[in-house]
Amino acid sequence: MAFVLMELDKKTRYYGTDVQIYHSEIHVIKAIAEHPGIHVGGLADVLGVTKGAVSEILKKLERKALVKKEVDALNLSRYSLSLTEKGKKAHKNHMYYHDVLNGMVEEELQNATEVELEFLLGFFSAMISRIENFDENIVK
Repeated sequence: MAFVLMELDKKTRYYGTDVQIYHSEIHVIKAIAEHPGIHVGGLADVLGVTKGAVSEILKKLERKALVKKEVDALNLSRYSLSLTEKGKKAHKNHMYYHDVLNGMVEEELQNATEVELEFLLGFFSAMISRIENFDENIVK
């Protein structure tokens, strides 16, 4: 199931706009919406990626008229980032998309017994622990 949800989340969507928005782009849009006036370096920190990676995505988002950069009034050597109206619409629809998916999960869990919920909690806790300790450099 987790694989299906991950693949669903990675699909390119329009989010109510006239442009295709990729997985990485919508999450940059989300971060800008959650941190109004953020600059490139701060956005890179929030997302856990390099400034170069953020700059490349921002160029695409500007071309799609989803994000705008303005010179930061407090520091003229950097840009303040914000969403355009189209960017705000994409963010709103992206959040609605997640609300619908979360609602589906909540509906399914409403009918679960205490034993089933305890099993799920134990299972996911164990898997998270194993994944966090997983060595990606495994060789055969």
